[in-house]
Amino acid sequence: MRWALRIGSLAAGLLLWQLLTASDTRVWLRFDQLPTVVEVAERFVAQIGGVEYYRDLGNSLARIMTGFLLAAVLGIALGVVIARSTVLGDLLRPPLEVVRPIPAIALVPIAILLFPTDEQGIVFITFIAAFFPILVSTRHAVRALPTIWEDAVRTMGGSRWQVLFRVVLPGTLPGVFGGLSVGMGVAWICVISAEMISGQFGVGYRTWQAYTVVDYPSVIVGMVTIGLLGYLTSAAVELLGRRVTRWLPREASR
Repeated sequence: MRWALRIGSLAAGLLLWQLLTASDTRVWLRFDQLPTVVEVAERFVAQIGGVEYYRDLGNSLARIMTGFLLAAVLGIALGVVIARSTVLGDLLRPPLEVVRPIPAIALVPIAILLFPTDEQGIVFITFIAAFFPILVSTRHAVRALPTIWEDAVRTMGGSRWQVLFRVVLPGTLPGVFGGLSVGMGVAWICVISAEMISGQFGVGYRTWQAYTVVDYPSVIVGMVTIGLLGYLTSAAVELLGRRVTRWLPREASR
C-alpha cells in the first residue's frame, strides 16, 4: 500500500504536468513555455542511448564520491576531536565557525585561484559543502551521549581508546549518519552549481549548456537526472546507516 501511494503520487504529478503543458495553460505561471512530459521522455530516451550521457554521469559521480568521502573522514574525525577535547575545541572552532556560514558555491572564485585544475576546484567545493553538516552533526552527537556510559567503562578499567571505540563511536552513529545524509544532499547542490560555473563535463555542465542553446527538454532531462542521482546516493547512505545501527531499537533506527 505504501509503494502504491508513492507511485500514485508520482504518476499524478506527471499527469498534471502533461495536462498543463499540453493544453498551453497560463494561469499566472506560464506552463505553455515548458516542454511536455512526452517531449522530455523522448529526449531522455535519446540521451541514454549515447555515450555522452554516461560520461557526464561518471564525471559527476566521481566528483561527488571523492569530495564526500574526504568530508566524511575529516568531518567525523574533527567532530569527535572538538567535542572530546576542550583545548582543541577552543583552537579549531573559531576558524571553522567563521567559514561555516559561507555558502560553498561562493568559494568557487577561491577554488579557481587556488587549485591548478577546474576538476580539483569542483571536488574542493563538494568537500566543503558536505564537510560542515557532517562535522556539526558529529559534534552534537558526541556531546549528547550520556556520561554514565563512559563512566561505566572507566569504572571497569577501560582505557581512553576503549571508551572511544566502544562507547563514543557506536553511540554517535545515528547522529553521524544523519549528518552524512544531509551532507550528501548539500554536496549534490554545490557540485551541480560548480559544474555549471566552471566545469567542462558533468550533469550540471550539460544542463547549463542545454539552457544556453534553448534546448528545454534537455534541461528537464538534466534536472531529472540530478534528482535521481541525489535520491539514490542519499538512499544508499541511509541504507548503510540502518545496516550498521541494527543494534538500535527499530523506532530509533528509522
